Order: sequence, then structure tokens, then C-alpha cells
Amino acid sequence: MEFLQLEFMQRALLAAVLVGITAPAVGVYLVQRRQALMGDGIGHVAMTGVGLGFLLSWSPVWMATLVAIVGSVAMELIRAYGKTRGDLALALLFYGGMAGGVLLINLSPTGSNANLSSYLFGSLTTVSREDVTAISILAAFVVLVTVGLRRQLFAVSQDEEFARVTGLPVRALNLLVAVTAAVTVTVAMRVVGLLLVSALMVVPVAAAQQLSRSFRTTFALAVVIGTGTTLTGTITSYYQDLPPGATIVLLAIAVFVLLTVLATPLARRRARAAEAAAPSSAECDMAVPATRRATGDATF
Repeated sequence: MEFLQLEFMQRALLAAVLVGITAPAVGVYLVQRRQALMGDGIGHVAMTGVGLGFLLSWSPVWMATLVAIVGSVAMELIRAYGKTRGDLALALLFYGGMAGGVLLINLSPTGSNANLSSYLFGSLTTVSREDVTAISILAAFVVLVTVGLRRQLFAVSQDEEFARVTGLPVRALNLLVAVTAAVTVTVAMRVVGLLLVSALMVVPVAAAQQLSRSFRTTFALAVVIGTGTTLTGTITSYYQDLPPGATIVLLAIAVFVLLTVLATPLARRRARAAEAAAPSSAECDMAVPATRRATGDATF
């Protein structure tokens, strides 16, 4: 446990815990909305913010947050209003963001490819006190939104039309999800890197879904898995001198594979039980209001 005596490891572990909580907390909504790769796109755009931060001698984390928020809002508007050209516009946004970041960081007097690599793939030794402060503030915002508005966000993620009929501000909530995802990307980039953050937003959620059928349980399990893998990956990377981002993501994938294998017999038993109860379930379903059936399993 000597690593706990090292100041840079203390900062890295704190950042890892915050990432382990926030990434799956946002990812559960993105998976529900079938936008699992949104984090990857935001990560590309955030690179421009990192480059601007070095060029203007300002905090790369805060500048990346600002640029990522602008980019995520643009993505959501393109998704909502874009027609046949929507995919092309998103591709230009993603690739332009990455290219802009590489160009700006090389134009800055203090930037270098080494700086770029630490933001692309994460770095334990470069997490500063200022980074931890910024990450803590941003993580508090993410937790406040994802937990405090979980019912509304779940309703919009499950069925936008039904949510609109019930009077929810669907457009505002969609934009809030996009902004929260952008903030999460910048929270995680110092630990897992911009190129791998999307995996940490999605894989723990997919792993939790192997064991759970309710939203509330999936949310809680995903956060537990995310926190466990980020801490374990950070400690492993310290002892084995491995890249932290890659180590964390591979551990999360290993957990997903393990839970999938363990959950397969359970899924088969559930399927057999559902087939056996099919006649009675059909009769009961006729008595269930259409609005309840539309919401699916919304246990919180």
C-alpha cells in the first residue's frame, strides 16, 4: 500500500473514483437512447479544447469542457433536426475536432506530442491538483443531474413521444443529457483518455445489464463496476507500468465477458419461465393500461 503515500497516486485514485462514478451514470442514459458512441464523438471534439487550452495558456480541462459542451449541443441539434445530411455533418464535426486539436497543440509554445498523448490515452503522473479540483466540480454536476433527474431522463431516453405527451420538456432534457455527456468526457480524459472514455461510459452499463432487468439496479451496478475497474486499473497500471486508460478499459471488458458467461444460465431459466407463463401473461396484459406497457420496466 505504499502507493497511497505518493501524492500523484492520491490524485490519480481520487480522479479514478470520480470517473468510475460519472461515466456509467451518464452512459446508462446513452445506452438507453442507442447513442453508445456519442462519448467517442465528444472526445474528438474535446481535443480542440485541449489544444486551445495550451495555445491560450489556460486550463486544458476547463477549455475542453467548454468546447465539448458546444460540440455536444451541436450534435444533439444535428440529431434532432438533421435529415439526410446529418451523418455527414457529424463526421465533419468529429474529424474536424480531432484535427483542430492536433494542430493547435503543436502551434502552442508549451504543447507537444507528449502532452497530446496524455490526454488521448490518460496519464497517472500528470493529474495535477488543479485537474482534481476541476474534475471534482464537474463530477458533482454530473451526479446531480443523473441522479436528481433520473426519472425525467429515463422517460425521455425510453420514449420521447410518450415523454412529450406527459408534458416533459423533451428538447431541454435531450440537450441536458448531451451537455452532461460532454462534461463526463472531460472528467474522464485525464484517467482513461479521450479515445477510450466512451468505452467506460458503455461497457459497465452493458455488464450490469447482464444481471439486472430494472433501470435502478442497472444504474447502481454500472456505477459499482465502473468504480471497481477504474480503481483496480489505476493500481495495476502503477505496479505493472501499464497505460492506465487501456488497463481500465480491458478490465471493464473482462468483467463484461465474465458476467455474460455467468448470466447465460439465468437468462435461459428466465426464458423458460416466460414461455411457461405466456398464456396467463397475455391475459393479464390486456388489463394493463397502454401507457404502462409503453414505459417498459421503469423500476427506480
